[in-house]
Amino acid sequence: MDKVPMTQAGYDSLVEEAKRLKTVERPAVVKAIEEARSHGDLSENAEYHAAREKQAFIEGRLIEIEDKIARAAVIDVSQMSGSVIRFGATVKLVDEDTDEESTYTIVGEDEADIARRRLSVTAPLARALIGRQKGDSVDLTTPGGSKSYEILKVTYK
Repeated sequence: MDKVPMTQAGYDSLVEEAKRLKTVERPAVVKAIEEARSHGDLSENAEYHAAREKQAFIEGRLIEIEDKIARAAVIDVSQMSGSVIRFGATVKLVDEDTDEESTYTIVGEDEADIARRRLSVTAPLARALIGRQKGDSVDLTTPGGSKSYEILKVTYK
């Protein structure tokens, strides 16, 4: 049973989603199923089938969330420091070809959001950065070709 690394914010988000699914979404879909049943013949009742599909999705998502919560390894990034890149690090990089700078924070899979510069710990770039430190150069093969980055700064917030 592997642990799932995540920040406290990521853990809280999963707990909140599970609570919402149990207290809001699940009762709403049960009500929708009951209402659709009252319309008669279930074999040709699109509302009933749609509600049952939604119910299956909610139950599947709840199982997934509860599993991740049970296996969560909550990492308190505020207690971390150092120059070596680990989970929770905020890393400033420069593309060695274009001199374009970018900053990413390495987070758990469920917290990843590239638009907010939050990179999953399982992403190829994050895996290439783990264990490196300021001044190191990182080479990465992407579908678009080879990329080289220099690590400018490593912080923990």
